[in-house]
Amino acid sequence: MRQSNTYIIVFSAVLTIILGGLLSLAAVGLKPMQDMQVALDTQKKILGAVMQLQPTDDVPAIYEEKIESLVVDANGEEVKEVDGEPIVAEKVSIESEFDKDPQDRLYPVYKYSEGGDQVTAYILPIFGVGLWDDIWGYIALNNDFETLAGIVLDHAGETPGLGARITSIEVQERFKGKKIYDDVGELVGIRMVKGETGEPSAYGDNEVDGLSGATITAKGVNNMISDYLNYYQPYLKKLSEGGAQASHRQEAGI
Repeated sequence: MRQSNTYIIVFSAVLTIILGGLLSLAAVGLKPMQDMQVALDTQKKILGAVMQLQPTDDVPAIYEEKIESLVVDANGEEVKEVDGEPIVAEKVSIESEFDKDPQDRLYPVYKYSEGGDQVTAYILPIFGVGLWDDIWGYIALNNDFETLAGIVLDHAGETPGLGARITSIEVQERFKGKKIYDDVGELVGIRMVKGETGEPSAYGDNEVDGLSGATITAKGVNNMISDYLNYYQPYLKKLSEGGAQASHRQEAGI
């Protein structure tokens, strides 16, 4: 039976409204679950900079036990609220902050403790640009503020088998134990060299093996690490000076 044009238009409109409503309800209903998965993924990456998580690990419980977070500004001062609203480090988008002038950005800091009150590593988010798109990660410094405890790297669209290898454990393991200062105490970061030899012993304290066929992505990683270590330098310097003063007081028995 042939339907009139009016019937077809009304039927299509009603069907669109019903399906649109169902999709909206699904989106609203699933939003808490989506937010929970995003938070869980963030916790995994932060912890992944300093420890190897197992599939059966209770990540939220480990995170709650071992991580203390805060936010600092470009001067290394802690920021507890903005416009009267409290700041939560885990909710600061390093990607959104990247669009601001470095002096105006917020910088999350994650303190990792293996046990007790002593902080054993400081985990810092980093963000930059690779060959095709954004790259980001978390870099962990031991509490000597110069030795890398580990790094986690990720990307939005680097080439599979080439630049995308920055997400591999084998590549990220190369950074462990490397130093961010040179022999004269200048902050130089850690540089992936051009080419790839597969010989870790061939490189100095501030270098790691490169990515063959992915020089631009490697440069992006180098720049990202160097830039963010400089952004966090005022905060790290305060921590280092505070630790030195505490050590002197302890030696003096004060």
